[in-house]
Amino acid sequence: MPSSEPYEDLGPGGLSAGAFSSAPPTYRPNWWLHILLFVLTFASTTVVGGLVWGSLPEEMAHLGLLQLLTDPRVYIAGLKFSIPLLTILTCHEMGHYVAARRHGLTVTPPFFLPFPIPFLGIGTLGAVIRIKDPIRNKRELLDVGAAGPIAGFVALAPFLAYGIAASEVGPAPAGGAYLEFGEPLIYRLLETLIRPGLADDMTLWLHPTGVAAWFGVLVTLLNLLPFAQLDGGHIAYALFGRWHRLLAWPLLGMLAGLGFVWPGWWLWVVIAVVLNPRHPRLWDEDRTLDIRRRLVGWIAIAIFVLCFVAEPIRFVF
Repeated sequence: MPSSEPYEDLGPGGLSAGAFSSAPPTYRPNWWLHILLFVLTFASTTVVGGLVWGSLPEEMAHLGLLQLLTDPRVYIAGLKFSIPLLTILTCHEMGHYVAARRHGLTVTPPFFLPFPIPFLGIGTLGAVIRIKDPIRNKRELLDVGAAGPIAGFVALAPFLAYGIAASEVGPAPAGGAYLEFGEPLIYRLLETLIRPGLADDMTLWLHPTGVAAWFGVLVTLLNLLPFAQLDGGHIAYALFGRWHRLLAWPLLGMLAGLGFVWPGWWLWVVIAVVLNPRHPRLWDEDRTLDIRRRLVGWIAIAIFVLCFVAEPIRFVF
């Protein structure tokens, strides 16, 4: 429930010190909409996962799109992708949801975003929740911001491990165009543990479940970028206060430099600029968090390091 305690919010549109929040009308989610979006996203990720990432038999390569869509093998393969992917996304958003509810904040259930266009993505644009009450202090900010990526990472790790174990080993492509995934630290650690001794001239053809987990790693990485209203921006501001506000623009410059390695970073520079990379101020900006919350914040930073890769995706021609 919304709190009626006095608080000071120095961000845009906030209340001044000593003001009291008025109780808004009781929020009731439109469950039919959330369920419909989830079902549509499940369908789109299953279809796209089967067509693009499903490792279909070679004899299906000559089939047209309409023929493929009537072949049950596409959907069986797609489930190996869609179930782990949506599990990871759901755990991420429910981490935020549960943390927000524990602080009495009004929050929506996840809105899943279907993107049913084969060969142009993974079948979804992700999922989002909306917190309808203002965040009142850094304790709430840290708890809500960190809960999502930590929960998502805990969910994706076993899927990634299984995907690596179930993947086929074959010769590296000798020519032609193909898509090459970058190898973040968490992937390299698991590959070393599960598939040691992989020869340099061999490659791991990642199982659909591993591909879904890899995209979960990428989503976690992007969410943990330390800017604006991203999860990483909330966590960094809660941990470092005014220092985060001072370093936000230099850090954004470093991200722009990484764009020469992978141009996709430039898109995220634009997003951060539009949102403003500096986090809105809270009244307790200079107050130190308790030890437990500092530990949680550093765990989130460690997850960022484990998920980081300078060039996530490379097109090889």
